[in-house]
Amino acid sequence: MAVTDEAIEKIKGMIVSGALRPGDRLPRESELAAELGLSRNSLREAVRALSLIRILDVRQGDGTYVTSLDPQLLLEAMSFVVDFHRDDTVLEFLAVRRILEPAATALAASRIGEDRLDALAAQVDALGAQPSVEQLVAADLEFHRSIVHSSGNSVLCSLLDGLSGPTTRARIWRGLTQEDAVGRTLREHRAILGALRDRDAEAARSWATVHIASVEQWLRSTL
Repeated sequence: MAVTDEAIEKIKGMIVSGALRPGDRLPRESELAAELGLSRNSLREAVRALSLIRILDVRQGDGTYVTSLDPQLLLEAMSFVVDFHRDDTVLEFLAVRRILEPAATALAASRIGEDRLDALAAQVDALGAQPSVEQLVAADLEFHRSIVHSSGNSVLCSLLDGLSGPTTRARIWRGLTQEDAVGRTLREHRAILGALRDRDAEAARSWATVHIASVEQWLRSTL
């Protein structure tokens, strides 16, 4: 079990057991991490994931609270997960993306300008070593859109733009729950950029395939 998954299960266990009730404020981060035997970083990621599905409510400057756990509230939030946990058509979107995007990335290797490569490298650098998942996914969408646009094929661009939306939630959830997903994404982005700078179409194709397949493989294991 990934570290973040373990942290999520421990917090959920406290709620199910009644140790934390609706409306309760969570203990301070350092205290809760020590009580649960977790690192503060894994606890922080678990809180972020649980706030995303409305089990926890993070109030800036006030603390983190258990929500009302009202069924309607949770049902609305759980649509975030249900979109791909109960409907594996998102796997089909990812499979098509895995076929098309590496081809577009290979095309871009001979066509992308140095100014665009510099801009993409600056974007990756600006994220730093530990961006939030939301920041990373937003940057990831723009990173791939920019490379595909550089392929010079407008039809391919339109097709891949249409495929990105249905996979966004899966990419966010993976970033929140899979250990080192953020670091891995950053490393793969740098590898793709390196291949593009070298004008190595086959290396660019290979790294793009690895990058997309990693999300697909994670989702297959999750479903």
